[in-house]
Amino acid sequence: MALEEFEKEELNEREKGYVRMRSIMDYGMGVLWIGMGVFIIFIKKFSLDLAERYDSTLFKVFGAVCLIYGAFRIYRGFKKKYLRDR
Repeated sequence: MALEEFEKEELNEREKGYVRMRSIMDYGMGVLWIGMGVFIIFIKKFSLDLAERYDSTLFKVFGAVCLIYGAFRIYRGFKKKYLRDR
């Protein structure tokens, strides 16, 4: 069976449920990661003691990484290519 034929093959109910669950989980985790990235980037606005102890550049870099990873999780949930590797 060629790859194009496999991609057009219908999923059974169990696989559809799995894809739906993974997609919802990816959306949720993506939102959480983006929220954490925004919080870390703007940590001085929240005036926490943590922001005074560490370098702000480190927070901004880690916050940017969190934003990128969150965007990737949302993209992965949107594409729904979970069963393509079988």
